[in-house]
Amino acid sequence: MSPAVAKSHKKRPASSQAGPKTKKPHLERAPEKAKKRSKPITSVVKEESAESSDDESLDEAKEEGLMLFDEMKEEDEFQEAGEGQAVEVTESSKDPNAARESHKVQKALLEQRRASKPHSALLTEAKGAWTLARQKNLPKEERAKHIRTLMETIRGKVKDIVFKHDASRIVQTAVKYGGQKERNEIAEELKGKYRELAQSKYSKFLVTKLIRLCPAHRANILREFQGYVLRMLLHREASGVLADAFELYANAYERSLLLRDFYGKEANLFTVTAGSDEEKDRSKKGLRGLLEGLEADRRKRVLAALNDNLVTIFNNPDKGAVAHAIVHRATWEYLTAVSEIEDEVEAEKFRREIFETCQDVLAEMVHTKDGSRLVREFIAWGTAKDRKHIVKTIKPHVERMCKDDEAQLVLFSALDIIDDTKLTAKSLVSDMVTSAPFLYASSQGRRSIIYLVAPRTRRHFTPAQIATLAETDPIRAKTSKKDDELRASEIRKAASDGLLQWITESGAEVAKDTGGSLVVCEIMLEAEGDKSSASETLLKTLSTPYPSTDPANPHPISLPHTSRLYKTLLQGGHFSHSTRTIEHSLRFSARHFAVQFIQLVGRDIIAAMVKGDGAFVVAALCEQLAGHDDEEGRQVVKGWFDAKTCKQIKEANGKGVNILLESLKKL
Repeated sequence: MSPAVAKSHKKRPASSQAGPKTKKPHLERAPEKAKKRSKPITSVVKEESAESSDDESLDEAKEEGLMLFDEMKEEDEFQEAGEGQAVEVTESSKDPNAARESHKVQKALLEQRRASKPHSALLTEAKGAWTLARQKNLPKEERAKHIRTLMETIRGKVKDIVFKHDASRIVQTAVKYGGQKERNEIAEELKGKYRELAQSKYSKFLVTKLIRLCPAHRANILREFQGYVLRMLLHREASGVLADAFELYANAYERSLLLRDFYGKEANLFTVTAGSDEEKDRSKKGLRGLLEGLEADRRKRVLAALNDNLVTIFNNPDKGAVAHAIVHRATWEYLTAVSEIEDEVEAEKFRREIFETCQDVLAEMVHTKDGSRLVREFIAWGTAKDRKHIVKTIKPHVERMCKDDEAQLVLFSALDIIDDTKLTAKSLVSDMVTSAPFLYASSQGRRSIIYLVAPRTRRHFTPAQIATLAETDPIRAKTSKKDDELRASEIRKAASDGLLQWITESGAEVAKDTGGSLVVCEIMLEAEGDKSSASETLLKTLSTPYPSTDPANPHPISLPHTSRLYKTLLQGGHFSHSTRTIEHSLRFSARHFAVQFIQLVGRDIIAAMVKGDGAFVVAALCEQLAGHDDEEGRQVVKGWFDAKTCKQIKEANGKGVNILLESLKKL
């Protein structure tokens, strides 16, 4: 027996006979990437490189740039101070080493000045350990050794040096690569300084790292911000620290600590013992938990304080706080509390006041969950004039909104609620259709295109998304007059011509994309208008030789998703797994598509397809022809599949052969 044969018959030993399992080598886990805060759709789009794709790397690069700038500035000052000495050194000087000596003197002066600064010896020693510990490719044991050395150097002195631009990076390295013991030690040592640190352009990065990596100290850090949250939100450096803490790292209770400042000073009088279970449970409810059991006068004072604080934020849009999730949450809580006021006139008054305050910055709020819900609420309650203003505000950002999970819900609600479909067609639908070539590649973009022709379909929208969109339906019933079906039909009609034109021009290429085939299918089934040109584009690409001789450019039928597209169109709709039947579209003629299929694809290609991957597609074609009184089409296809051809198909034994043969019998 040959060795190859012996090897093939060798049995794997049973688990009881195999002996102890070999231990896998211990590999150091890659550090977890920092979460990213959602970006406003109004922000400038920057191409991200692979090297700086995560926020933490970007923050480190920014801070190192700031450090380098300060060091260069310091050196420039000494060079200017030494220019008086260098003036005497001219080109005509007989001593060729004069310039070199002058530089030595300046360097010595620079070192002398640095040495005279407080903690210079400490920083020099710490920088030595820091330089070794911060290297990228370093074994775990060696890095731990350098971190221990670094901690021994700075222990007890962190608070003294952390505000210096070079020392801040040293402490951050200890937090980043140190263990939880070292992190907690540094967090404990910095107690009482966090607000000041958050307002520093260097140490703000350290505060964010401690909030992320020290969950046991997070609540205490955030408590140090209480009483100063609004001021910090309007601060250039501290604003980002609060935004990251609220959106990325804090839990429900910790978020409530930051939100409490929005409720006014009087709200602190209603709280119970800080840190108790009762206080935590109540705080998690936010404003609603605070207002529980309060008399009407106190409720009004709290709401008035919240309104005043929100107005302060919205009146300073240049500070950037308007785009933060914490502001959106506070505004949403205010609107929710206003909606619970029994007097509808008073509730409408408060709602209008806050809308008029933030109506020009709504585009900066749609990218977060609370901000999106807030804007959709304004659309639902707004007058025709209000809705027109909102549409005008978001119009320049339609394409980016289509690609954002939360922002696109605002577009969908605008299409669902606004009665003036001419306005939405001109300002929103046209831009969405124009952007279709750039949208279909992402799941968010595909949903935006599909919503134009098939809103809230369970095939492409999750139950959670549909439930979220339905939250404004009760308000829409009160404020919108047009019938929902009529409004959806007018939106579909406005979008159909542009989408069908896009399929006519680029449908063959788009259908080859996995996600693009889903978009093409929904447009063909649900759009209104003449689809003959679009169908011709899709079918002409099938008329190429099958199978393709170019592996890089396979035939459409060889692609499972594209083959499924043609099968669905020939069926006239999607297959329902619940009812086990085809859900026929009323806006698509599968019979006409089948006739075009026969005319444009032809006998040779269809005969080749059935022996390969196209049996299911041709079976759907036969089923469609058999279900209509098109005797000519049936006879043509039946004539292509004589007894000899059917025998060859059966011998090919491809997928769907039996279904195809059954379908041929029906012709």
